[in-house]
Amino acid sequence: MTPEQVLKDNFGFKTFRSGQKEVISRVINGENVLAVMPTGGGKSLCYQIPALVKPGVTLVVSPLISLMKDQVDALRQNGIAAAAINSTIPQAEVNPILRQAYEGRIKLIYVTPERLNMEYFRYQLNFLPVDLVAIDEAHCISQWGHDFRPAYRQLKAAIDQLRSRPNILALTATATPAVQADIGEQLAIEKANFVVTSFARPNISFQVVHPTNSSRRYIREYLAKHQDEAGIIYVNTRKGVDQLTAYLLEHQLSVAAYHAGMDPASRARVQDDFQFDRVSTIVATSAFGMGIDKSNVRFVIHATSAQNIESYYQEAGRAGRDGLPSEAILIYHPNDLRQYRWFIDQSTAADDYRDLQYQKLQAVANYASTPECLQQYIVRYFGQDCPPCGHCSNCTDERTVQDITAEAKQVLKMVQELHGRFGKGVVAQALTGSQNKRMQEIGASRLASFGSLKQLSKQRAASLIDYLLATKLLETAGAQYPVIQVAQAGWAVLRGDKKVTRRQEAAPDRSHTQLEESPDVAALFEQLRQKRLELANAQGVPPFMVFSDKTLHDMARLKPQTQRDFLEVSGVGQQKLAQYGQAMMDVIGEYLAGES
Repeated sequence: MTPEQVLKDNFGFKTFRSGQKEVISRVINGENVLAVMPTGGGKSLCYQIPALVKPGVTLVVSPLISLMKDQVDALRQNGIAAAAINSTIPQAEVNPILRQAYEGRIKLIYVTPERLNMEYFRYQLNFLPVDLVAIDEAHCISQWGHDFRPAYRQLKAAIDQLRSRPNILALTATATPAVQADIGEQLAIEKANFVVTSFARPNISFQVVHPTNSSRRYIREYLAKHQDEAGIIYVNTRKGVDQLTAYLLEHQLSVAAYHAGMDPASRARVQDDFQFDRVSTIVATSAFGMGIDKSNVRFVIHATSAQNIESYYQEAGRAGRDGLPSEAILIYHPNDLRQYRWFIDQSTAADDYRDLQYQKLQAVANYASTPECLQQYIVRYFGQDCPPCGHCSNCTDERTVQDITAEAKQVLKMVQELHGRFGKGVVAQALTGSQNKRMQEIGASRLASFGSLKQLSKQRAASLIDYLLATKLLETAGAQYPVIQVAQAGWAVLRGDKKVTRRQEAAPDRSHTQLEESPDVAALFEQLRQKRLELANAQGVPPFMVFSDKTLHDMARLKPQTQRDFLEVSGVGQQKLAQYGQAMMDVIGEYLAGES
C-alpha cells in the first residue's frame, strides 16, 4: 500500500498536513529524520504510516506510560495492531507481544527509553525485524531543552546495538534551533533531514491576563462561561492545585485535582474521568498533560506563570489538537518568576545551564509584557516568523493607545544615572522615591531622577520596566543577577528621536472557543455527540477516540446518508465506517426526518 492509501483507508484523511509527506517519504527511504511539528500537527502519523507500509516492526520510544495506552487504544480503533511494553505490563505478557510482532501481527510496539536501554530487552528485540525507531518528545535528549531526561542520551548507543540496523525518526513540538542541532548531533541526523514546519497554531487564541483582583475569581467566572467544554488549568504547586480545586468545587464547577502527591489509583481515576468527559476541567501541576492525548481540550489556563516558553507552548498546545478554535491563557504574576529564579539559584547544575534558565525566565517576562502579537512572539522565539494571528489578546486589544514617552524617559534616565549596575527592583524603588535602607546605601536620593515617578506604585513601575524590556528599549546584562541597561533603541528615546506608546485601560473580555456554525448544524452536532458517548461507553474508550469533535462537526455539516458519503467525512476510515457508520447515519436520518 502507498502512504496515501493508508492515510485514507486507515485514518480517514484525504491529504497530508504540512511536512508529513516529506517526513514519511524520507523515513520509508531508510533515512534518519528529525520532525519538528507543533502539538496537534500530526507527528504520530509520521511513524504510524511508515509502520504500516514497511515490512518490519516499528518501535516507538515514548516518555510516558499513560500516553502509550491512549495511543495504542486509538490505533486499535483504526484497526491497527499495536502494543506497549512497560513496567505496567506483566512479564508473562511481554513474550506473547514479541511473538505476535515476529509473526507480523503487531506492527508498532511502544516502549519507554529506560526499557530500550535494558540489555536483555535489546537481546529479545534482535529476533525481530525492527526497521524503524521513532523517538517521541525528542527534545528530552538535549540538556539545552526544557525537559532533559538522561535516559534519552543513551538511546543512540542502544539503537546501534540492534542487529536489524533500523533508521531513526526523532519527533518534537518544542525545539529551538539550538535544541534541534543537539538532537541531530546526538542521533546522527543530518541537518538536510530536519523537517521543521511552522510553529504557529492558528486555531489557538493566546491571551495574557494581568489580574487586577483575584485570579481565582477570574478562573471561576471563565469556567462558568465554558461549562460544557474540556479544559486544563495549570498551577505550579500541589498545595495550589488543592486550594484552587476546593474553591472551584465550592462554586459547583465540574473540576478535579491531579498532581504527583496523589496516590496512583486516584490519579488514574481522575485521568479517566477527564478522558471520558465525566469531569470537564482538570486543575493540575505540569505532571498532567504529557500523558493525555485528548483532542477536544478547548482551553488551557496557566494560573501561575510558566518557567520557560518551551514548557508553556507545549502545555498550551494541549488545547485544540483537533484544529477547532481554542484558547491558551497565561495569568501573569511576576512573583512566580521570582520563585522560579530562587529554584535556579539553589540548583547545582553547571553555570552555563543555569544562565540559560535565567534567560528563559526573562523570555517569559517579555512574553507577558510585549505589545506584539503573542503567536508571533512565540514563533519568533523558536527561530521562525509568521504574520499577526488576528485573534490573540494583543491583536484584538481595543484599549486606547497613550503616549508614555515622558514616563519612559524617566525610567531610561534613572537606568543611565545608575550606570546600568542594578536590577529591576532597585530601579523601580528609586523611581518611586522609596526611603528604604537599600536606597540609602546607594545614595539614590541624590540622583536627579529619584522619585520622578512617585505617582506610581512599585508594582506599576516594575510593570513599566518590563514593558520597556519587552519592547527592547531596555536590556538586561548578566544572568543570575541581571542588571538593567539602556538598549540602542532606548538612546533614541532619550535623544527625543523616538516616541513610546502603550495601551492603558482594561482589556475587553473575549472568547475564541466558539465555532461559528448554523443552529441546524449545532443541533445535529449535539445529537451526534450523545450517540458518540453511547458508543464510547459500550466500547470502554474515551469519546474522542470514536470520533473527534472536528469529525462530528464535519458529519453534522455534510449529513451523510450512504457509506460512500460517510467516507467523505474527515477522520473516517474503513474501520470506523464498519464499526460506527450505520449508528451515526441513523441519527442523521432521524434528524433529517424530523426536519421534513
